[in-house]
Amino acid sequence: MNDGYELQRTDAKGEGVFATRSFRVGEIVMVGVIDRELDRNHSHASQIGENRFVLHGGLIPKVNHSCEPNCGIRPNASGAHNFVARQSIPAGQEITFDYAMRNYSVEHFAAHCQCGSPDCRDRITGWKNLPAARKADYHGFAAPYLTDIDNQRATEQVGQAVRIGRGTPPRVR
Repeated sequence: MNDGYELQRTDAKGEGVFATRSFRVGEIVMVGVIDRELDRNHSHASQIGENRFVLHGGLIPKVNHSCEPNCGIRPNASGAHNFVARQSIPAGQEITFDYAMRNYSVEHFAAHCQCGSPDCRDRITGWKNLPAARKADYHGFAAPYLTDIDNQRATEQVGQAVRIGRGTPPRVR
């Protein structure tokens, strides 16, 4: 059975997942299936909630990062991430996504990013480190809990600023 993608060797990154057929913008490229729940974040972990991490089954863990990805993610009914085309993907092109589209924090990749994009950030970062313009560009293609975490933290900061303004010392965490 051909799902429209396959694992191949890449020049610089070891392995990657490549399209074996064309995909249209908005089309589901890969359907996510959760293999197992994890107790922490790591290089292949997908965040599915503020403090929940899973490992996806199939080839999803083999999809490489790009700072200019051709796919985004959308959670499906099981909570797993489907990969959805952000742009047309011709057969033979590597399928990529930005790891920041799924994880609020990414600290596992100390080396420089190897995506080769003209818009490369030089480091693979999480959602919390993306500029506002990049977050806006990813609207509809990133996990919704990431903006929920942003909103929660912004509300906490406003509340903290109000307490400080009233002379109440901030809560220490």
